[in-house]
Amino acid sequence: MHRSVSLFLLFTLILSFTVQPVSAQASGPVYIVQSGDTLSAIATRFNVSVNDLIAANPSIDPNFLAEGQEIVIPGLEGLTGILETEIIPFGDNLRSLSRRTQVSDELLLKLNHLVSPSELYVGASFIIPTQEQQEPLRTRMTASMGESLLELAVEQGSDPWTLASVNKLDGTWDTLPGDILYSPTGNGEGNATGLPSAFLSASIEPLPLVQGGTEVIRTRVQEGTSISGTLVDMPLRFFEVNGEQVALQGVYALLEPGVHPLLMEATFADGSKQSFEQMMLVTSGNYSSEDIPLNDPSFIDPAVTEPELKNVIALTAPSTPTRYWADIFTSPAIDPNCFTSRYGTRRTYKVINSDSETPGFHTGLDFCGGEGLQIFAPAPGKVVFAAPLTVRGNATIIDHGWGVYSGFWHQSQLLVNVGDIVEQGQVIGVVGGTGRVTGAHLHWDLWVNGIQVNPLTWLNQAYP
Repeated sequence: MHRSVSLFLLFTLILSFTVQPVSAQASGPVYIVQSGDTLSAIATRFNVSVNDLIAANPSIDPNFLAEGQEIVIPGLEGLTGILETEIIPFGDNLRSLSRRTQVSDELLLKLNHLVSPSELYVGASFIIPTQEQQEPLRTRMTASMGESLLELAVEQGSDPWTLASVNKLDGTWDTLPGDILYSPTGNGEGNATGLPSAFLSASIEPLPLVQGGTEVIRTRVQEGTSISGTLVDMPLRFFEVNGEQVALQGVYALLEPGVHPLLMEATFADGSKQSFEQMMLVTSGNYSSEDIPLNDPSFIDPAVTEPELKNVIALTAPSTPTRYWADIFTSPAIDPNCFTSRYGTRRTYKVINSDSETPGFHTGLDFCGGEGLQIFAPAPGKVVFAAPLTVRGNATIIDHGWGVYSGFWHQSQLLVNVGDIVEQGQVIGVVGGTGRVTGAHLHWDLWVNGIQVNPLTWLNQAYP
């Protein structure tokens, strides 16, 4: 009898455990935890509460997230797959992103907390859902005057109903001349972007743009087509490299962080044009700041500094079609890793015993080392200036081609002459303290298409 009661109690206890409700993981799109992620940061990114995240993922430890862990994101009904973050490239817009991901415009806007397609900026982070085994649309085509969707489909080895579906058209009749369409099959013109038909491809790197950085703009256009453009307010100069048109452009160190335009324009042989403009995200260079005390106010007298600056700007304005350099730049100083002042530092020049303050920024790199040290050419080029200046002292300017120039100030000796072709590593001068300086040092300026940029980036990577 006792044994029967014991068995009954044991059975009841087991049954009580088995009938307890088990919290199931919710279904929905999945985010893959990245290094440094927190539950709070993920909740903010996807505009959900931490409590909702925990409710949708009952098995997670809110205080410990492992890199690579999958987190279900609630509140996105009808959406599945993995949520990935991409940097929006030049040429992509809401329509091309929607067609590439096969996700509706409305859901993409909701996923990225956007109100309007105009809020998409090149270089910004964008959340995109991807599906397993989903093939992106890679073939691009343009409808010509009088060309039907059926004719386009035949060219791509597809059918008009498939093209209408993947391009979100109202029907097989819903296309206009010049409309850019995409196909999952065939051999089209290039990647699925929103670029006009004249542009076979276009890119800008790195993204996002950074104050003081150097941008590389590449494009391929239809044969017989010329290309021009502007980044912010600077005209781009394109040069052909292996079938591509390539331009280098500096980003002004004091350019306001935010969004600024990149315009590309293609001109056909008959004179007709196609243009494309997108807003680019520009971020801060996070430069430091310093005060420079001055005893002599004439040190920053515009009557002296402005004419000299105009002369230097004129010398560095031409864009020579010859590219003299081929590899990464090397340091012009004996000690390449020691600096007394870095590029981009915000400076306030303050006259002692006066309320006078003049803002500015440090336009180049100041290297450690005193008078008498050798100065080396960082890359091959042609000397376009070698003479004394009032502010910059004994100065040398080298044209490296394509609108890239190096300037070396405050030298005690100039060892090259105008017209000389110099090689990388060649001794071009000697460190000194000439001009308006507080001590002997080497100052190196680097221009890219009229803009002084951070020379360190050219010591760390090859352009273009």
